[in-house]
Amino acid sequence: MSHTEASGLRPDVTILSSGHDVADARLHRHCAALHRAGLRVEVIAKGRPGDAPAGTEFRPTRTRGMTGRGMQALLLPAKARGRVVVTLDPDLIPAARLHRALTHGRRLAVDLHEDYVALLGDRAWARGARGAIAKTWARTAISLSRRADLTVVADQHVPPGEAARRLVVRNLPDLSLLPERGEPDQRPRALYVGDVRESRGLFTMLRAIELAPDWELDVVGPVAARDRARLDAWRAESPAAARVRMHGRMPPAAAWQLARGAWAGMSLLHSTPAFEDAVPSKIYEYLACGLPVLSSPIRRAAQLVQQAGAGVVVADAEEAATALRGWSGPAADEFLSLRQAALQWAERDLAADNPHDLLAAAVAELVAQTHRNRTPVAIAARTP
Repeated sequence: MSHTEASGLRPDVTILSSGHDVADARLHRHCAALHRAGLRVEVIAKGRPGDAPAGTEFRPTRTRGMTGRGMQALLLPAKARGRVVVTLDPDLIPAARLHRALTHGRRLAVDLHEDYVALLGDRAWARGARGAIAKTWARTAISLSRRADLTVVADQHVPPGEAARRLVVRNLPDLSLLPERGEPDQRPRALYVGDVRESRGLFTMLRAIELAPDWELDVVGPVAARDRARLDAWRAESPAAARVRMHGRMPPAAAWQLARGAWAGMSLLHSTPAFEDAVPSKIYEYLACGLPVLSSPIRRAAQLVQQAGAGVVVADAEEAATALRGWSGPAADEFLSLRQAALQWAERDLAADNPHDLLAAAVAELVAQTHRNRTPVAIAARTP
């Protein structure tokens, strides 16, 4: 039972998600910051209670497929009890806007942590008429997000470029969710944390491990449905299968415990419009844990790794395997230098304010407004 439930107090903040699991890393970073700001938080999302952020009141939703998710997106905002509602998915924005208009005093913050229109180009289902409808819906939601009380984006390039109050909250690590840095294990081991699918480099990583027989690999995250059969076939046939551990979805604090003793982090994403313009949050977290990074040559990720001097940009599985074999063999000195560069990057570039604390401060201000503004407002005068 959470503190909110035990005290019987109304939550200050409700975090709503129609698509994200409660184990989602950004959701956990948000909650950790909101707790540091002294706010009571409830989370309404799919997933297991044991994966919920500590100290929150978790109210699970059911997974109902795409059609069911659409209906859920219309209904979830009415279930929120917080004075401020934070949405994590664009399909929630229209109903959340309407519900704000009908509910006196409530405030709305929307979190747009992807360029959703560009991201649809990475989804096999988003083709033809179905894809056109999805992109239209995404553009509509982005447009509506401009009039939220707070519009949060994960990077400067993420739309909308302008809003009534726009705040950039980059996916930098929350160090409280990461393990203490230590020495690498005796046996070389790579780590991947994130969505597990072909476009995120799943089969590139597996092939690299096949070609680097001294190495093991831990993979944390849910496997995309369309890639499960191919993964099962690989695990049944590959001689490297015993050196790869598939952990499935884990909450961030548990997932990153696997960084203790790891040698390197992998981020071998394919080139897509969304990926080229974004920096995978896992790269920041690898560096924060002192892990050299193997990155594919997607633009901004490669720039970060090269500027930090803390990894290698590789074009394919063969180049990735060559780097791994070198780090555990003739290029051991290079590996130690890259590891030191990762630690130096973390000390230098993570010294600034945690952007999630800036979010928490903005949300706390909205909560305070709901306490001050108790004057009745005619519903007809409100713009949804």
